[in-house]
Amino acid sequence: MPDRKEILEVAGVAVAVSNPEKIYFPRTGHTKLDLVRYYLSVADGALRGVVGRPMILKRFVHGAEGEAFFQKRAPQRRPDWIETAELSFPSGRTADEVVVRDAAQLTWVVNLGCVDLNPHPVRAEDVDHPDELRVDLDPVPGIGWPQILQVALVARDVLTDFGLTAWPKTSGSRGFHIYARIEPRWGFTDVRRAAVALAREVERRAPAAATARWWKEERHGVFVDYNQNAKDRTVASGYSVRPTSDARVSTPLRWDEVPGCQPEAFTIDTVPARFAAIGDPWQGIDESAGPLEPLLELAAQQEAAGAPDAPWPPHFEKQAGEPPRVQPSKRRATGAVPPPAPGKSAGPTGRRPSSMPLIEVARAATKAEALAGLDRWKERHPAVWPRLEPSDVLVDSMRGRSSTWTRIRLNLRHVPEADRPPQEELEVDFDPWAGGGGPPDRLPGAG
Repeated sequence: MPDRKEILEVAGVAVAVSNPEKIYFPRTGHTKLDLVRYYLSVADGALRGVVGRPMILKRFVHGAEGEAFFQKRAPQRRPDWIETAELSFPSGRTADEVVVRDAAQLTWVVNLGCVDLNPHPVRAEDVDHPDELRVDLDPVPGIGWPQILQVALVARDVLTDFGLTAWPKTSGSRGFHIYARIEPRWGFTDVRRAAVALAREVERRAPAAATARWWKEERHGVFVDYNQNAKDRTVASGYSVRPTSDARVSTPLRWDEVPGCQPEAFTIDTVPARFAAIGDPWQGIDESAGPLEPLLELAAQQEAAGAPDAPWPPHFEKQAGEPPRVQPSKRRATGAVPPPAPGKSAGPTGRRPSSMPLIEVARAATKAEALAGLDRWKERHPAVWPRLEPSDVLVDSMRGRSSTWTRIRLNLRHVPEADRPPQEELEVDFDPWAGGGGPPDRLPGAG
């Protein structure tokens, strides 16, 4: 029996929604059709974040609690009214990615299982010059929401002081996003260089609350993730529903709303009414493009004072002026290779030595499964867990060709050596390489 379809008339086009009654959010009961109708109810705002931009399709074909896969190339079987643009990537490969310009195309993308929308910071007409600088605030485990908002306000002030207009939104996950439209006159390398300068300035102004350190073992507080401005990186756009159990939404805000906002208040149920009542707080963003020269001048000053380039994502070629792309604990000649978990050939640092006492707790298909494994580890080691600081809990999102998995490691540096538990069997033992292929590339944390 063929799957049932719902035909919607959107922007003068008949768009088919397949399996409209499929549950996408089990806890709330929202279906695929509910997700489509949500996006249509906020279409003007959602389109403002994606219109004319090539996007990666992050597809949750089994619902928001299922495993997602990333699809860069537009499906070969697509309507002739779906536009594409060719992008090149650091690997040297190219892909024709989907470009959305109206509500019908938006509906078609959501029907593919795209719970959230992940556009590049460029327009299809000029894919080499970003017109957005994106500030992604990524808290280390244990950091509370008030501290995230504190850093957001500092980042706003830095952007303002350097000639750019800051536009805030919740991430819909643990962090916070701030966008600034920029004149499309600089390439990705310069935009990222400006983002590095901004991150270091935020850290300078709020050293106890924020960090610009790339390596997780060096981080504290809220990480200002400058590498989200490197080529090939995407961030969930405004009005994106996120794959959380309560169907939270990455919601654009006014700055006067930021100090008192709560991320759980913005969901697939509440945001449409908010949008109908107040409209889109980001309505003027397209008219706010500013220059990048002031931040690039700041970057030059930081470099003249001895600051090197900051580490790039692992799949990029080594850049001129970049420091060693090796975790600080692995740079030292002294140290031992942490032992692997029983039955594993590689441990928490692979086969490289480390001066840090690291153990591995979980390798899981989903973050929720990994965190559940961590909870079991805590129960078995009640005297050890209180000694760990938030930055000692290393939750890594690992990305393969088309999906992600989660690894959790613990740094026992704050635990007296005699009290450190040994490397034990993994609480969750997912094999991300089953079925062939090599180990997936590592992804920095995302909001």
